[in-house]
Amino acid sequence: MIVEVGLLGCGTVGSGVVELMNRRQGKIADMTGLRPAIKKILVRQVDKPRPVELAPGLVTNQPAEVLEDPSIRIVIETIGGIEPARTYILQAIASGKHVVTANKDLIAVHGAEILDAAERHGVDVFYEAAVGGAIPLIRPLTEQMTANEISDLLGIINGTTNYILTQMTETGADFADALAEAQRLGYAEADPSSDVDGLDAARKLAILASIAFHARVTLDDVQVAGIRSISAQDVRFAEELGCVVKLLATGSDRAGVLSLHVRPALVSKQHPLAHVSGPFNALFVRGDAAGDLMFFGRGAGSLPTASSVVGDVIEVLRVIRLGVSGRVSRMYLPGKRVSPLHAAPARHYLRLTAADKPGVFAAIASIFGVHNVSMETVLQKRAKGNTADIVIVTHATEPGPLANVVEGLRALPQVEAVHNVMPVVEAPE
Repeated sequence: MIVEVGLLGCGTVGSGVVELMNRRQGKIADMTGLRPAIKKILVRQVDKPRPVELAPGLVTNQPAEVLEDPSIRIVIETIGGIEPARTYILQAIASGKHVVTANKDLIAVHGAEILDAAERHGVDVFYEAAVGGAIPLIRPLTEQMTANEISDLLGIINGTTNYILTQMTETGADFADALAEAQRLGYAEADPSSDVDGLDAARKLAILASIAFHARVTLDDVQVAGIRSISAQDVRFAEELGCVVKLLATGSDRAGVLSLHVRPALVSKQHPLAHVSGPFNALFVRGDAAGDLMFFGRGAGSLPTASSVVGDVIEVLRVIRLGVSGRVSRMYLPGKRVSPLHAAPARHYLRLTAADKPGVFAAIASIFGVHNVSMETVLQKRAKGNTADIVIVTHATEPGPLANVVEGLRALPQVEAVHNVMPVVEAPE
């Protein structure tokens, strides 16, 4: 039996979906007893060259040919962004069509609305590809890990920033040069703001935290800092400390209070995340029963992302075959308090530039003493003129006292700048 499919968008991900579905049709039929066939593809420009060969008459620029065709039972959305993707998906749901999407922005912002609509209309919405590309994250958290109380998420979930930081580590390049190389290779967009400012990872973390911590989490709940401030100096100092710099998404649930961050961190070379290089992604999940689990793989790209999309299509086909639609729509999520100051104590790296003269370090040390934050390691390098670059690594400290130290340092007239403050992530025991 053939099941007609409509595809919204035929760019990088959409073309990968077409290629993979054509390649796997026989296998999908063997697994599900149903054979998916793409009937229509909605695009903006019908005559634009595509990265995949398409049959004549397959593409259209008329949304109704996909959304209002009663023979189309599954709609795959690969347009990206909020609109018109949100409107199209809600129309598809209202027409009784199952939806598969790779749209992290949409799920992070309007996920509850979309899942509510799916429940009302008795259809399913799958979005495995919205977070980890090829890496299975959503289904393990919504199905296999549900017997656990999950306390921690820790991961590298943006391939662009990971590629840039890897280049800075391996070549000694500055941020601007590493970014330019990432853009040349297609890892970074012409406007890289969403990636390098941490927003892409924050949207993904909001989705993951909602599921893992069984709570209503929005993008506004995530404290976000990007990697623009990371310099070649930070990378060199990290090397001296036996670490590498990574942009980490972290989430914790402590007695029902959540702490959610996307920020650069120093990661010990003994930690498996330190060896996640280039465009690869990885996520650590800690459950009370399962212990520590790590998911690793390609977080983006045409076929890697398409593999998750087509995996979701296969799941929808099973839903259709068994007649059990509507089973994975809305999650009933309680509210939980979010507090950035509720994070567990951690060591922190601070890099500052200060006047290079007697008595300055004593003044700096006094700020730490006043707020009861102890120093573990101090590195000092001569900088330009009569200044010095100073790196201080603290012992484990809570966020509140650390924030007071940073405020005090910035108020010192002898301190020219506090450049970066980053947590130091130890290897798991």
